[in-house]
Amino acid sequence: MIDFLIIGQGLAGSLLGWELIQRGCKVVIIDNGRENASHVAAGLINPITGMRFVKSTDVDLLLPTAKHCYTQLADFFQQTFYIEKPMLRIFHNDNEFKNAGKRLNDPAYQAYLGDIQPPGKTLDNLATPFGFLEQKQTGYLLTRPLLSCLKAFFIAQNSYRQTDFDYRDIQLQPSLRWQDIAPKQIIFCEGYQAMQNPWFCWLPFQPVKGEILTLEHRIELPDKILNYGNWLIPLNAHQIRVGATFDRDNLDTEATEHGKNDLLNTLSQISADLTHSTLISHQANIRPCTQDRQPFIGWHPQHKHLAVFNGFGAKGSLQIPWHSQHFADALLKAATLHPTCTIQRHYETHFTG
Repeated sequence: MIDFLIIGQGLAGSLLGWELIQRGCKVVIIDNGRENASHVAAGLINPITGMRFVKSTDVDLLLPTAKHCYTQLADFFQQTFYIEKPMLRIFHNDNEFKNAGKRLNDPAYQAYLGDIQPPGKTLDNLATPFGFLEQKQTGYLLTRPLLSCLKAFFIAQNSYRQTDFDYRDIQLQPSLRWQDIAPKQIIFCEGYQAMQNPWFCWLPFQPVKGEILTLEHRIELPDKILNYGNWLIPLNAHQIRVGATFDRDNLDTEATEHGKNDLLNTLSQISADLTHSTLISHQANIRPCTQDRQPFIGWHPQHKHLAVFNGFGAKGSLQIPWHSQHFADALLKAATLHPTCTIQRHYETHFTG
């Protein structure tokens, strides 16, 4: 007997599947095997964001859970997936310098903020006319190797099927069925594709296309993540990833000249030398963002054996481990979902029946 059929092997489907299997559930994951947004994502974890340097919602809960999850996975697969690396936040103007200074005096922020450097302080081959701030407890998840290891694990468990999923293959009556499988519940973890889902397309997704470059360079850079409006992750002494664009209008997975030029132009503002780097790869995909920036978790209002676990947008690496545990509690122990993430918040306003 299959307990849960999970549709989609991105980060959400994979970590939820892993969590449920650890708890003794029989799970089957369906995926088409093609590149998804999780494969392309930088996997960046940054607790403090925006021009006002605000803590991410619930980061004090989410971050320890995420780190613990990725450490457990590293131990199991004997491979490191989460790279903790400080971030240098390069200020755009005097206001940002002042805002950061205020945050430094707030005890709630001290675990995440390091030294602040005033205007005029130089940094290896980088322009920092308004100064910069070191942020702590930042890092990035190696999503592609992690998803590859989890896929191999699911295959070994006889818990994976690679096929193009068709909604018409789901039978709701007299009992739930997909092809030859009769699961207790189906959980959709399809990323932005959920906008085509006949049971969950009413949810207010706000998908955003993002493009990312991998570049090879020959200059000395600090071995730290840089945040200068876009971000830069040093992969090794001579390779970096830079991203990401935000495009709400062109929802396709094509890498564009416009996206590349946009990223290179912004990069030139902190280092003219880096714009002469060699392009190694240029990727694009679509983040499953939501209108209120909170995930979509829960059950269909009329079909309680259909559920969704989606909408983590650009913060999936930080949010998914904690939400996987709590959704597993809800699925197995009838625990209550967090009010900000349950899709019940949209039943009255968006579900038409």
